[in-house]
Amino acid sequence: MRQVFHYMRSYLKESILGPLFKLLEATFELFVPLVVANIVDVGIKNGDRGYIARMAGLMVLLGVIGLTCTIAAQYFAAKASVGCTSGLRRALFERITKLDYTTLDELGTSTMVTRLTSDMNQVETGLNLTLRLLLRSPFVVFGAMVMAFTIDAHAAAVFAVTIPALALVVFGIMLVSIPLYKKVQQSLDRVMLSARENLLGVRVLRAFGREKDEIREFEERGDVLAAAQRFVGNISALLNPLTFVIINAAAVVLVWVGAVRVDSGIIETGEVIALYNYMSQILVELVKLANLIINVTRSVASANRIEAIIELPPEKNAASSADAENAATEKTASTPEIAVEFDHVSLRYKNGGGDALSDITFRAMRGETVGVIGGTGSGKSSLVNLIPAFYTATGGEVRVFGENVSECDREKLRRHVAVVAQGAELYSGTIRENIAWGNADATEKEIEDAVRTAQAADVIASKTHGLDERVERGGVNFSGGQRQRLTIARALVRHADILILDDSASALDFATDAALRASLAALDPKPTVFIVSQRTSSIMHADKIIVLEDGECVGIGTHAELLSSCAVYREIHESQHKEASGE
Repeated sequence: MRQVFHYMRSYLKESILGPLFKLLEATFELFVPLVVANIVDVGIKNGDRGYIARMAGLMVLLGVIGLTCTIAAQYFAAKASVGCTSGLRRALFERITKLDYTTLDELGTSTMVTRLTSDMNQVETGLNLTLRLLLRSPFVVFGAMVMAFTIDAHAAAVFAVTIPALALVVFGIMLVSIPLYKKVQQSLDRVMLSARENLLGVRVLRAFGREKDEIREFEERGDVLAAAQRFVGNISALLNPLTFVIINAAAVVLVWVGAVRVDSGIIETGEVIALYNYMSQILVELVKLANLIINVTRSVASANRIEAIIELPPEKNAASSADAENAATEKTASTPEIAVEFDHVSLRYKNGGGDALSDITFRAMRGETVGVIGGTGSGKSSLVNLIPAFYTATGGEVRVFGENVSECDREKLRRHVAVVAQGAELYSGTIRENIAWGNADATEKEIEDAVRTAQAADVIASKTHGLDERVERGGVNFSGGQRQRLTIARALVRHADILILDDSASALDFATDAALRASLAALDPKPTVFIVSQRTSSIMHADKIIVLEDGECVGIGTHAELLSSCAVYREIHESQHKEASGE
């Protein structure tokens, strides 16, 4: 809860005024039964209509003042709770964007979405209720009991027995319900996960005819959730009947004792009515307090889950100072020709059963084109992800322009690297805005040059509004090949020293792929290009080709050299050549 308290400090005034106005409203509410008692004992008893009218006016005034206090309390509580969770949400989102890939893989997308949405809403609700009710409900309970004793201590003894009995029932049911509600939340998380997976993979589900299986699984998870909710609901449903039995039994005893006291002339009829009203107020406030504690318990659990992510260490950034950047610049300048160097590099993912990469050693010079090829799961993406330090090597060193990437400033490193990932991701906005992600200061000419180099000019020309054509979320209004070309343009507009194309031309036809490679070769100055591909035709003209198998480098050389020396590469090439020639 430290993070919640940290952001609540910015709303200290609202956090004080909210409960204060609620206590004022509760104070005025406690006077209402006394006014009713006076109406009965004085106004009605004496037939004084003027007195009754004045007391009725007083009741209206108390109601208006109470309403005003309630509105003020709600305003300040809402301002504090919404403001606090807004700051907390920003902090959580900022931390998520700075987590390293290993942590992101371990947590999973659904976990982080849940923290940003339902958990955050639960914290906001809990804060709002706490500011409004945490002090009010106990104040009314004990205030009503004190007011009852001021009326008649003998009759008020019923309160001393009723309040503990009500508290035992209310809090007993609450203590049983809280762990059950946690199980309900876990079941809800599984239902949300199932829904998310189905929505994201709807095309695959339809392609493989798995709709019925997924519907059945979703229904099973929904049934588990419904059963858990019914069970805890049945227990919670006992709250009202049990409390009303107790309160009505107490009311009967109170009326009986009050009638005896009235008959003896010790108290008046109106005072018995006031005692009964105080009893009703106590019941309402105890139920409110129980619900508050349940909500606060959920909110604390949600806040702890949010805090656990916020307090995760951000991506390592060992050399973020100006001195480190200057030192890195000097080191880069002293070794300008070696762009990327792998020195006996190994990589094992967290909780992985074995190494994804083992003992990889090679050099890529400035301006070279390096192809990376291998079968599925051979480690191609793992290799190029080490260059911008998306993952940290577990063995050996990866050096970019002579500097170990695990020790350099991440922001500075990634200014030298442009990556086009396997999944061509576009964002809602315009084509121009998507390309400008690579370089916010890019001129119109730079954007147009990047579009031409990426072979996306025909994509722009085919759109009514050109570069200002609207892009839907995820780029769903573009084909796979169009998305790939636009993401390549986004990378090219950065003018980075190192360009990584991670199987980013898989949706392009051979002619467009060849034109793209020719355009990249004609760039001036020419970046160091890493092309990850399954097709030998995409990398056969590279200056250097790295062949991977099961995370190990089984061959490095040119296309001609590998055909004669590397059986894995030769097998890949021949299988594709036969397919292409129709043999």
